[in-house]
Amino acid sequence: MPQPSLPSANAAPARDTGREVCAALDLGTNNCRLLVARRRGRGFQVIDAFSRIVRLGEGLAATGLLSEAAMDRTIAALRVCAGKVRNRGVSRARYVATEACRRAANCAEFLQRVYRDTGIPIEIITSDEEARLVVAGCAPLLAPEVPHALVFDIGGGSTELVWLSLEDDPDGEPRIEGFLSVPQGVVTLADRYGGRAVTEDVYDAMVEEMRQAILPFERRHAIGGRIAEGKVQLLGSSGTVTTLAGVHLELPRYDRSRVDGSSLSFDEIRRASRRLAALTYAERVAHPCIGGDRADLVLAGCAILEAICALWAVGRVVVADRGIREGILLGLFTGAAG
Repeated sequence: MPQPSLPSANAAPARDTGREVCAALDLGTNNCRLLVARRRGRGFQVIDAFSRIVRLGEGLAATGLLSEAAMDRTIAALRVCAGKVRNRGVSRARYVATEACRRAANCAEFLQRVYRDTGIPIEIITSDEEARLVVAGCAPLLAPEVPHALVFDIGGGSTELVWLSLEDDPDGEPRIEGFLSVPQGVVTLADRYGGRAVTEDVYDAMVEEMRQAILPFERRHAIGGRIAEGKVQLLGSSGTVTTLAGVHLELPRYDRSRVDGSSLSFDEIRRASRRLAALTYAERVAHPCIGGDRADLVLAGCAILEAICALWAVGRVVVADRGIREGILLGLFTGAAG
């Protein structure tokens, strides 16, 4: 039986905005994530959350299609999200999909099935809108005294880079000076190179492919020159950097409160990456900060991160366990939902 549709970003806000509940859903190539929140001061307070690795983009690079198994897994997760939205009395929400749905030839049929089975009206956003939302969600972690920032988001199907200026803005908001989306993500690289047994040669090949993909961005914006002047900060929003932070901190289990807003030096990143590369697949599965869902993807993410660090030698990365969903929520609560 078709499900009733859920509230969208265009729904009228609740009269008592102090009690209004909003939701943000991010359906990526690898993950399905939901946040439900209530306004709190100039920000919001999360009152419910959900995250599940669904691998929607599994096999997409080879076939150009979302597989039946991937769609089934994803719809099962979206049913959980729909239940939370209804149970929490959400008045406005935005549900977005990114790279896997941008690329899949059968995505329209998939989204129709999602709406029929769950009531969730998912919109496919462009890569530049994705980057804008990531920046909005991560902006509170940027140091205002550093005039420029390079923000990256290593996703399942793509990696986004955003070059920001924090100078001369009366509202103190970062200004996007440049943006690049490349089709190298942890799922796409792991699908092509393999992710279980990764030799040194295979790892180096992934690093080099990513380096070549992002080199034009450096040539276009001359970021290296600003780095040499000490005017650039580097911030990463992705499962890769949060996983490496957990590994570096030797957490007995992943703890967002200790990871979000922390930072890693390039030496610490290199050591954590090498530790993971030295593990067998079974050992990565058993690691408390990785598990079976990420064990075959994490080394592809490390290779992408290594290419970024090698090209832009800032020396330290701020770690963000936040991004699109937080950007959506801020937009909903301020009336700038997009």
